[in-house]
Amino acid sequence: MEILVLTVSDRASRGDYEDRSGPAVIKMLAKAFPDANIEGLMVPDEKPAILKVFASHAQKDFIITTGGTGLSARDVTPDATGEYCERMVPGIAEMLRMESLKETPYAALSRGVAGMKGKCIIINLPGSVKAATFCTRLVVPLLPHALAMRDGKGH
Repeated sequence: MEILVLTVSDRASRGDYEDRSGPAVIKMLAKAFPDANIEGLMVPDEKPAILKVFASHAQKDFIITTGGTGLSARDVTPDATGEYCERMVPGIAEMLRMESLKETPYAALSRGVAGMKGKCIIINLPGSVKAATFCTRLVVPLLPHALAMRDGKGH
């Protein structure tokens, strides 16, 4: 399994603060999938930068983003994901919001999406460590079956 964890954050990419969400997501994925090749990158909240990373990592099985899913004008991760993907996978984002709403009403403000381009599946997670790790726990069980379905081996 090839996974890119992409942190989308102006402040973290400038070095104003340490990215904690990306490394936390990577740690959880590495524990769940010890044989996976997992890479981490960071970009500012800029659609061209996000799209460039998506295109240059299109061979990955998954690109999991953290950050840029809120309501500010700079939160463009879902927009970039929707623009890049050929097909959306709305059930993933619906599940993440539904389960997250059980923890906080603020989950309703997440604009995260999920979709596919070619064989690459892209999933947007929120940017806070707490929300990103909560959502990672939710998606981990889906990933192997998503690959099987993608490859025509699932139900």
